[in-house]
Amino acid sequence: MKKLSGDVYYPSEDILNNAIVKDWNEMDKFASENLEGFWAKEAEELEWFEKWDKVLDDTKKPFYKWFTGAKTNIAYNCLDVHLKTYRKNKVALIWEGEKGESRIFSYFALHREVSRFANVLKSLGVQKGDRVTLYMGRIPELAMGMLACARIGAVHSVVYGGFSVESLHERLEDSHSKVLIVCDGAYQRGKIIPLKAIADEALQRAASVESVLVVKRTGEPVNMEFGRDIWYHELVNLPIINSKNDIEKVDAEDPLFMLYTSGTTGKPKAILHTHGGYMVGTYSTFKYVFDINDEDRYWCAADPGWVTGHSYIVYGPLLNGATSMMYEGAPNYPFPNRWWQIIEKYGITILYTAPTAIRGLMRFGEAWPNRHDLSSLRILGSVGEPINPEAWRWYHRVIGKNNCPIMDTWWQTETGSFMITPMPCMPLKPGSGTKPFPGLKMDILDEAGNPVKDNEEGFLVIKTPWPAMMRTIYKDPDKYIEKYWSKYDGMYLTGDSAKRDEDGYYWIIGRTDDVLKVSGYRLGTAEIESALVSHPAVAEAAAIGLPHELKGNAIHTFVILKSGFEKSEKLREDLIYHVGHEVGPIAKPESVEFVDVLPKTRSGKIMRRVLKARALGEDPGNISTLEE
Repeated sequence: MKKLSGDVYYPSEDILNNAIVKDWNEMDKFASENLEGFWAKEAEELEWFEKWDKVLDDTKKPFYKWFTGAKTNIAYNCLDVHLKTYRKNKVALIWEGEKGESRIFSYFALHREVSRFANVLKSLGVQKGDRVTLYMGRIPELAMGMLACARIGAVHSVVYGGFSVESLHERLEDSHSKVLIVCDGAYQRGKIIPLKAIADEALQRAASVESVLVVKRTGEPVNMEFGRDIWYHELVNLPIINSKNDIEKVDAEDPLFMLYTSGTTGKPKAILHTHGGYMVGTYSTFKYVFDINDEDRYWCAADPGWVTGHSYIVYGPLLNGATSMMYEGAPNYPFPNRWWQIIEKYGITILYTAPTAIRGLMRFGEAWPNRHDLSSLRILGSVGEPINPEAWRWYHRVIGKNNCPIMDTWWQTETGSFMITPMPCMPLKPGSGTKPFPGLKMDILDEAGNPVKDNEEGFLVIKTPWPAMMRTIYKDPDKYIEKYWSKYDGMYLTGDSAKRDEDGYYWIIGRTDDVLKVSGYRLGTAEIESALVSHPAVAEAAAIGLPHELKGNAIHTFVILKSGFEKSEKLREDLIYHVGHEVGPIAKPESVEFVDVLPKTRSGKIMRRVLKARALGEDPGNISTLEE
C-alpha cells in the first residue's frame, strides 16, 4: 500500500481480508472507464418488472435520466424481494423509544405493516403522483409511511419534526399535499413536542390538505377536526384494511420523494428524487461504504426527516436486507451513556452519526463510554459536516477502540447518495472524506473555472452524472439550472468549498453561499431573516454563522427596529422565541444585536461577509461596493 503524507490510519489485515472491496483503485478504474457498465452491473442486483432501454440518457443535459424505459418500485425491492428468501424472518427494524420501550419488526412483519399503511392511504383517496407530507417524531410509522407512499406511487415529503409552524406551512403549500400524516406529539429529552398542535396552526394557512392522519405516540389530548382528522390506529384496524396490497409498477423516472432544503432565497426548495436511479445509488453506496454483511446491526442515528434518514435509515439498509436500528431520543438523555447503552444492548456493529453529536459526547469524557462493552462495533461513520481531526481521533480511539475505520462521508440532499467517501479498505486521514465514490469525477476550481493547485481552496464541482442525483427542483426547472449548472459549463456546483491534498484526498471546508450548517442541519440565512422581519417590531434583519465549539456554526443576527420600538432585553428574548416558533428550535439565534444600519451594496444586497468579518475581528476585505 502506497505511503501517504500526514497523519494516516491504515486498515488492519483483518479489515482488508474481510472487506467486500479489497482494492479501491481497481474498482475506481473499472467504474471510471465504463461508467454505464458499472452502474448497470449494480442495477442488475435489484429487481425490475421491465428492464431499461438505456442506462443513462444525457440528451437533455442537465436533466439526466437513468435506466430509462425500466419499470420498478423501490418499496418492492426494500421488502417484497426479501420475503422470497431466508430474510423473510430476519429482523429489519429495531426501534427503541426515549422511555425505553422497544418494537422489533422482521421483514415479513414490516411488509405487512407497510401494506396496511398503503391501503389506509388509498382509502383516503391517495393515488399515484399525489403528494403526502409526513410530520412526525422518530418512530417506525414514519418509515412505514414513506414506504407506503412509495408502494402506491405517491410522492412523500417528510418535514423534520423539529421544524415549526411557518416551515411546515410553506412545505405543505408548495407541495400541494393531499394528506398530512402527523403524530399527536413526540418525546424529546423528557418533554413532549406538540406536533399535532403545530400542524393545526400550519393547516389554517394550507388549503390543499384534505385529510390529516394522526398517529398516536404520546396519548396526550389533541384537537381532532371532524371530517378532516382521522386516527391512524382506528382506520388501520378496520376489517376492510387488510395486509394484501398490490405494488404499483412505476417508471424508473417517476418521482419517489421531494425533500426541502434551505437555499439562499427565502423559500426552501423541493429537491425531487426518482425511484430507479436513487434506488441503485443508495443500494450500492450503502453496501460498499459500510461493507455490509448479513450479521450486521446497523445504526444511523440521524433523523428520517433529513436526507441521511431517507437514504441510510430507510432505503439503503432495507434494499440490502440489513437490520437497522432507530432510536427516538437524544444522545445524552437521561444520561450521556444512552447511545453506548443501546450499542451494548443490541450488539450494534456499525454506528453512523454527526460530528455535532460526537463533539457533544466528548465533553462528558471517556468514563461514560468506558462503562459499556462496545466491542460489537466494527465500523464507524460521520455525516452532516466536516469532522474536526480532534473529534475524529476521539471517536476512533474511545468509541472504536482503535479498531473501527471511520467512514467520513460528504454528500447532499441533492446528490441522494455518498459522493466523497472512504471504504474500509482505504487509508484514512482524520478530517478528510478521502476520495470521490468510484466512477465520479470531481474537481476544485477557482472563480474563473481553472483547477486550483494542491492544498488550495476552491469551488467543489462534480463533472460526471450519477444515478441518485436530483432530477430537478419541484415546479422550478429554471432555478435548478441557475443554481446548480450555470456557474461552470456542464458541471454541478455543490455550493461547498474544498481543497485536495497531494495524495488526492478531499477536505471539505464549508458553504460558499448564504446557507448555514448548524449541528449538521442546513438553514438558509433568508429563512431566519424572514422570520425576524415577520415580527411587528423588525424593519430589517441579517443573519450570519459564527464558529461554535459544539454546533460547528451558531446563528448570530442583526436587527433594525421599526420606529416606535425600543431595544430591550425583553424584545431580544421575544425575537429569539419568535424565530424558534416560525422556523423551529434549531434556528434560534445565539444572539440578536440591535443596529441602526446594515452594510449593503449599492444594489441593496446585505453584505453578510462584512458583518462576519467584523464579528470575528477580521479585515472585511474589499468594501468598495458598499453604499455610502
